[in-house]
Amino acid sequence: MEKEVRNTFDPNEEISMEKFQIIGLDEEPEVLARPRVSYWKDAWRRLKSNKIALVALIILLLLTFMVIFGPKISGYAFEEIDTNAINQAPSGKHWFGTDSLGRDIFARVWQAGRVSLLIGITGAVISSVVGCIYGGIAAYFGGIVDDIMMRIVEVLLSIPYLIIVILISVVTDSKSLGTLMLALTLTGWCGIARLVRGQMLQLKSQEFVLAANALGVSPIKTILKHMIPNTISLIIVAITFDIPGYIFSEAFLSYIGLGIQAPNTSWGALASAAQQNFMFYPYQMLFPALMIALTMLSFTLLGDGLRDALDPKQRK
Repeated sequence: MEKEVRNTFDPNEEISMEKFQIIGLDEEPEVLARPRVSYWKDAWRRLKSNKIALVALIILLLLTFMVIFGPKISGYAFEEIDTNAINQAPSGKHWFGTDSLGRDIFARVWQAGRVSLLIGITGAVISSVVGCIYGGIAAYFGGIVDDIMMRIVEVLLSIPYLIIVILISVVTDSKSLGTLMLALTLTGWCGIARLVRGQMLQLKSQEFVLAANALGVSPIKTILKHMIPNTISLIIVAITFDIPGYIFSEAFLSYIGLGIQAPNTSWGALASAAQQNFMFYPYQMLFPALMIALTMLSFTLLGDGLRDALDPKQRK
């Protein structure tokens, strides 16, 4: 006969802690390999490790400092004419020499840099803002809206900007800074619009965009608050690559007489004025051309470094 098994467990009986054994505390807790850092701090760390991009950034900071304070350092006004100091070579009195009217080239180079950098940075920012909004709208709505908007972009890209500059100068009868800026940015946003559209087409099917649509968020808010911020790294890199293009375009237009006019000046205008006496006074051409080359090269190398630093795929 089987022995009857009884349940001797009493719910009111207190259980002694001696019946339990704590295990697992002898193992060392997990230690983080490095403290957590944000996306932007990690991007800055990677940018600092890129020596070429860091040198380019330092050169740009030095150029910016000289553009702001350089005209005051020389002690001469950029438009000041000294008939007793015409076409003088670089010396202790005039560090970059003087031009055919006796004006100090050092002061004029940095004054011209203000105009060139202003056009480059402002033009790139305006083009990026317009291109981001345009490309975001095209990517968000898609379909026939996307087709029509992209065909408009292709038509605008097929028009040489030189023709646009000439037409605007003739129609407005002006060669001012505003006219030049309008002519350069009128079609300059098309490239970044196509770039942003391609990136946003990938974001369009992401969960956070679908959730925003399900919650009834308006298309404009979805584009501005969700889609564009997720392409900010791409936009920053595009701006750094666009700035040299605008500087070179302005220099080219000023060189052929369609850019900045006297009494204002730019690096392109200085190079244009110096090319007539290049065989006799090459230093007059050297300094503005050197500033154009340094600025364009530095922005290009910095943009290359930012592209690698802001790439989330390379984050460790």
